[in-house]
Amino acid sequence: MPEENNDSENPKVDENSDSSIGTEIKKKLENEFAKNLFPLIQKYKQELSTCEDNLLTARADYQNLERRSNIEVSQKILQQKNQLMLEFAVIYEDFIRAKSALENESVSIQGLEAIIKKMKSLLNENHIEEIEAKKGKPFDRNYHEAISTVEDNSLDDDTIIEEVAKGYISSGKVIKYSKVIVSKKNEKGEMKNG
Repeated sequence: MPEENNDSENPKVDENSDSSIGTEIKKKLENEFAKNLFPLIQKYKQELSTCEDNLLTARADYQNLERRSNIEVSQKILQQKNQLMLEFAVIYEDFIRAKSALENESVSIQGLEAIIKKMKSLLNENHIEEIEAKKGKPFDRNYHEAISTVEDNSLDDDTIIEEVAKGYISSGKVIKYSKVIVSKKNEKGEMKNG
């Protein structure tokens, strides 16, 4: 019987040795797989990081493009509106000249005054303001365009003598300069007095 026991024990030893060999092979395969897997994981992490960076860059570029486009569209609309308002302002000025002419003729101008008031209101609603260019005020290159000079020793140089055409500002920007006549001292006259 002992022989039988030995035979029965041998298969158990064989099973244990097979099991340990299997475990060892399994460990080696796992280690080999892990060795190959880590570089792959690192490679994919880098690719993911690059993709994330590209996505963030693309998102930022899109947001900048959208912002610039909105600004350009707003500016284009404002330019078109200002151009339309300038054309309207010319008609407004014609009504003012007509009013002055009719006043000199002693004609009733009540209806015309009401129209002019509505026109001025429309300009104001669209943020169009007249540039002040009154007689006696100083000339300002930022708002006025001198179309002529008149010698006048009683006034300082660059004093507005007359406004020839109205100027306009839209949202703080000049869209049409006031055309004015300005004073200039006669240098010869000053030398004689000096």
